[in-house]
Formats: sequence, structure tokens, C-alpha cells
Amino acid sequence: MSIIGDNKVIQLCIIVKDIETTKKKYADFFGIEAPPTMDGGKFEVTGAEYKGQPAPKANCFMAFFSVGEGLQLELIQPNGEASVWQDHLDEKGEGFHHIAFGVKDMDSKIPILEKQGWPLVQRGKYGDASGQYAYLDANNDLKIWLELLESF
Repeated sequence: MSIIGDNKVIQLCIIVKDIETTKKKYADFFGIEAPPTMDGGKFEVTGAEYKGQPAPKANCFMAFFSVGEGLQLELIQPNGEASVWQDHLDEKGEGFHHIAFGVKDMDSKIPILEKQGWPLVQRGKYGDASGQYAYLDANNDLKIWLELLESF
């Protein structure tokens, strides 16, 4: 068993500059209709934190494709404000960003991952308040961001 519990990957994410164009290309590739685009939600709901500080302007546009049993491909277009998404776009350009795992009791998992040397950089609630997310920087060791997702 992994240090966070279940090893089941539930999401893969790609950072993009233009979500509308990219999601259409993926929809064409998959031979399906393009999913709706949604934003990350209002700060009053998400309570987003970036590098330990409130991040009321950090937001993004997202689109989700089901690509297997219990697996999503997420496209994220950052909004230009400081966030893990914008950092990636500014530093590395478009491309693969994170692997997400569904967890229970996220708050107990974060310290375990931080002890591995993977600091918490961003966290918040889903835009509809039905769960929460956390991004941990595992780029030095795993060459990727880790995202924890916990549905309430």
C-alpha cells in the first residue's frame, strides 16, 4: 500500500493556454462531444490558498474527459494569477501537470507527504464545495505535482 493509502490514479492533468481549442482537439481525437468548460469557483467557496496565503484571485478554466473506468483527463487553463497552474505554464509551458489520487482524511495525508520532502503548495475546496484538493510539489523526486482529491 502506498504512503497515502490507495494507489488508484483518478485524474491526469494537462495545463493549456487555450482550453476551448485544446478540448475540441481532444474531443475530436476521442470521437466524442467536447465537455463543458467550468471555472474553479468563487474564492468565498473555495478558500484557495497558495504558498500558505489566501489566494482570492487564483482561478482557472477546466474541462474533464472520462478516459477509463474512474479516470479523468483534466485540462486546465490558468487565469494569469499566481497558482500552481500558472507557475507551470510560465516555467514549463503547456503540458502534463499532475497525477491525482482520491483520498480519505486528506489532512492526515499531507504531513506524510511533506515528510517525503513534497511540500503543500496550494489547496482549496471544489467550486461547488463538495470536496477539497491539495497540490504537493513532488517535482524533484517524481517529476510531477501530486494532487489529493477528497470528496465529502
